[in-house]
Amino acid sequence: MTLHLIAAFVVTLALFAVDSAASSPANRHYNAGDDVPLFVNKVGPFRNPSETYEFYELPFCRPDRVIQTKQTLGEVLNGDRLANALYDLKFLEAKSRATLCQKKLTQGDIRRFREVILNDYYFQMYYDDLPLWGFIGKTEEQSWVLEDGNKLKFYLFKHVNFDVLYNGDQVIEINALGDPNDAVDITDDAAELDVDFTYSVSWYETSTVYQNRMARYTRASLLSVHKKIHWFSFVNSAVILLLLMGLLIAFFFRRLRNDLRMSSSGDDEGEDKEVGWKYVHGDVFRHPQNMSLFCAFLATGAQLLTMAFLLFVLAFVGTLYPYNRGALCTSCVMVYALTSVVGGYISASFHSQFEATGWGKTVFLTGILYLGPFFITMSILNTVAVSYGATAGLPFGTIMVVLLICVFLAFPLLILSGIIGYTFRSEFQPPSAPKRHPREIPKLGWYRKTLPQMLLAGLLPSSAVALELHSLYTTFWGYKITTLPAILFVSFVILCLLTAILSIGMTYIQLSVEDHQWWWRNGVARGVASNIHVSLFRILLFQVEYERYFADILLFRLHCLLVLWDFLDTWCSKFLCFLCVCLPDLPCC
Repeated sequence: MTLHLIAAFVVTLALFAVDSAASSPANRHYNAGDDVPLFVNKVGPFRNPSETYEFYELPFCRPDRVIQTKQTLGEVLNGDRLANALYDLKFLEAKSRATLCQKKLTQGDIRRFREVILNDYYFQMYYDDLPLWGFIGKTEEQSWVLEDGNKLKFYLFKHVNFDVLYNGDQVIEINALGDPNDAVDITDDAAELDVDFTYSVSWYETSTVYQNRMARYTRASLLSVHKKIHWFSFVNSAVILLLLMGLLIAFFFRRLRNDLRMSSSGDDEGEDKEVGWKYVHGDVFRHPQNMSLFCAFLATGAQLLTMAFLLFVLAFVGTLYPYNRGALCTSCVMVYALTSVVGGYISASFHSQFEATGWGKTVFLTGILYLGPFFITMSILNTVAVSYGATAGLPFGTIMVVLLICVFLAFPLLILSGIIGYTFRSEFQPPSAPKRHPREIPKLGWYRKTLPQMLLAGLLPSSAVALELHSLYTTFWGYKITTLPAILFVSFVILCLLTAILSIGMTYIQLSVEDHQWWWRNGVARGVASNIHVSLFRILLFQVEYERYFADILLFRLHCLLVLWDFLDTWCSKFLCFLCVCLPDLPCC
């Protein structure tokens, strides 16, 4: 199994290196007057960067022939749509108010520009593979009301200033800024409006070396205030973890002392006085209901947990960095496909420890447990995106590529590893044989039932990582990029440890009151609990009124996939930890 993981990770690094090399040219050198590649990418509302559209969806100046660049799988999945531009920014060639084009804006064009300016649309371009952004226009509120009852005046930027920094013969940095003093008033519904679009280019020398030119995109996260916030989050999580571990250790020692006292008392009636978990030793090892589905949940969680750790490794070695176009999407697809060996092996081996037949069904359920909801969700999202003309809509060719990766890479690895897991299975021999008939569960107090335990089990883990959840969500939705993977990794480990410790303690408490139906409650009830708190956090965090239905459905469905991922991998971590600590007789431990 270890060899399979090592091989999968090596192949992932190799494939990802090839993909990154294809999309990110390194160490380009230019002479004065050389053409430097400039591509327009997309436009979208600043309040919802996840909702983007192709650059030429707006009536900008455009070439006679728009040529889309050849893109990698990750770039398409990321919503990038690079195309050629009319701007001509030759190396070390300064320009002042150069004409881009003379365009006659129709009444429909004016209304379209007013709409996007009202929603704070921005544009994105790439110059020598460096991202740059700028706003399309601005609004000004007047002290008087206009004839149509609107107090806003709309201005379209018709001049853009490009400031380029260079070091020797290499481009280091670029900024684009619309000139607010050179804007055209488009408040009125004129029949037509003639606009001269212009741009200027200024060059400045810098001492920053080429290897550090991407550091500016991580600079914000490295500021002192951001570091203090992250360190506060880390200390908060660590304190909660230590307190919980201390309470758990004290609880177990108290129980152990009581058991030893009863064992050393020499009372012949000691056996009759036994209460709690000792009474259910003949029911603890009874097979859980829906064994195939249970093992599929466990195996899928193990696969996603492995995938998360491998993504952190890729971030640590520098393969994933901010604005490496499509890098994260490509790595997610490839790592998920290659970690299918983990899901197949665990599902078949764990199932065959309890039942000799039916492991094939378990492997099949493992393959579709996350991919099924994922493809359904993305199909709905893709349909909505295509209807809106957003770049989140995937072309048919890209969909087929992803399906082929799943069919010809993920599923064969899943089946092969399942066969290996079944072949090298080990038989589980419980220390006490399960009774023929399950013991009746006594009536429990309200605070020992599933719902109160769910609320308690989810409160601590979600509160411990609340600050990092903010950074994670803003990264997914596109507001900013998390550039401190070490802090995020530590928070992820603490989250897994917290859920595992809570699982051990609460499952032990459940068995102490002679409730032996712990298998599903250990994972589902306490896994759902933390995700309920995460969902509430998401609702409180993003109380933003979006003007478009597409933004709501995009954020909601991506949130559902993230919650499902978190539910599966945290369940796997706490379930395996409980088995290894409390039930060490299992072969998997």
